[in-house]
Amino acid sequence: MFEQAFKNIDDALRKEAGCTTELDYTEQTSWLLFLKYLDGLEQDKATEAQLEGKKHSFILDAPYRWERWAAPKGPDGKIDHNKAMTTDDLRDFVNLKLFPYLKGFKQSASGPDTLEYKIGEIFSEINNKIQSGGNLREIIDHIDELQFRSQQEKHELSHLYEAKIKNMGNAGRNGGEYYTPRPLIRAMIKVTKPKIGERIYDGACGSGGFLCEAFDYLKSQPGLTVKQAKILQERTFYGKEKKSLAYVIAIMNMILHGIEAPNVLHTNTLIENLADVEDKDRFDVVLANPPFGGKERRELQQNFTIRTGETAFLFLQHFIKMLKAGGRGAVVIKNTFLSNTDNASVSLRRLLLESCNLHTILDCPGGTFQGAGVKTVVLFFEKGSPTRKVWFYQLDPGRNMGKTNPLNDDDLAEFVELQKTRADSPKSWTVDATTIDPTTYDLSVKNPDGGEEITHRTPEEIINEIAALDAESAEVLETIRGLL
Repeated sequence: MFEQAFKNIDDALRKEAGCTTELDYTEQTSWLLFLKYLDGLEQDKATEAQLEGKKHSFILDAPYRWERWAAPKGPDGKIDHNKAMTTDDLRDFVNLKLFPYLKGFKQSASGPDTLEYKIGEIFSEINNKIQSGGNLREIIDHIDELQFRSQQEKHELSHLYEAKIKNMGNAGRNGGEYYTPRPLIRAMIKVTKPKIGERIYDGACGSGGFLCEAFDYLKSQPGLTVKQAKILQERTFYGKEKKSLAYVIAIMNMILHGIEAPNVLHTNTLIENLADVEDKDRFDVVLANPPFGGKERRELQQNFTIRTGETAFLFLQHFIKMLKAGGRGAVVIKNTFLSNTDNASVSLRRLLLESCNLHTILDCPGGTFQGAGVKTVVLFFEKGSPTRKVWFYQLDPGRNMGKTNPLNDDDLAEFVELQKTRADSPKSWTVDATTIDPTTYDLSVKNPDGGEEITHRTPEEIINEIAALDAESAEVLETIRGLL
């Protein structure tokens, strides 16, 4: 039933001139789903309060509750279309009254960690693109069919929503920004082994996949107590996201997974000066797939010890800084990071090897990220002691991966099992840190059984490195001129 409802919603959205991509479909579905979810949550809390002889204070004023403006019901429990707004009156109410009202919560909320603030943030970042009141009525009717009351319903809805995010990720060449393959995330979580009571962080959280999977992993631990469940809800998962659409989707995704008021901030993580980070700001576990290939402006680079325009390199410095001593990190990065010869890459590899125990590197094959042609590795490290040995694992599913043959959990099962002991095998080997060249800190993937260096760079990556070297040379010349 839920799957058909989602299909009907997409079919209705395709009629809208303002909705032309999977990104639009997911965005517009998200805000309507959020308001429907909020209505169910409020009704549940009102019922609980009534059973306890208390009065529930609703977050939204009566005219703006789903049950009033979107789906007024008759005695039979079905939408009363005599009372429900339908065409221009519905569109005008949403655009001129509902959205401005909901945006106002950002100013009136008591703090950024409240549900009220999240409401204000979400509706400050998106607009209603459904300009046909008739289409909007049709979509609302389909949304109203969805129920969030039981765990089974939430579970099914979260899977359908994940499928929408996956489709959105596959829709464009920058799909990796929105969707990291869930089997890869689950393997990263199994290796880092987060525990209840630890704080988990993703400063480039995209659609919230790492935080959702970590929540699923921890809530499935046997013997979960009420106190532990509260810790998972309120003091475990933290994220930041720069892009408006990804932020909104992350909030909705986490809510559907069962995190009622996600601790996700809409901000550019890289504007934070690393020199200002204090112990209280740090986390136990970092799980992330930061954007790469971006070019950050020079004034922002001043916040970092190793200055570079490469977004992923700035994020990696940020993640190292944000970990507590003894904290664990698992971070996806382009495989060329392991061998690039520009100053920033060399300096960052040195920082990683000297300040952290880089114990594992997972080499992922091409096609791991659908819609993104870049090859990646996953760095697993523990902060606080230098690297002694690096264990490499070369993932090879034995097939070409793509939309019809995506990465699955079985593909990573051997990696997860071998990683426990870091045993050597035809696909895995160990490099002693004393053998790493101290002038280049080169960490290229070189399987001793394969006899071949696996790191191949595309012409675009070579051109980018040349540009980076040219920029460094220009900066040096500028400094020299300043001294003359």
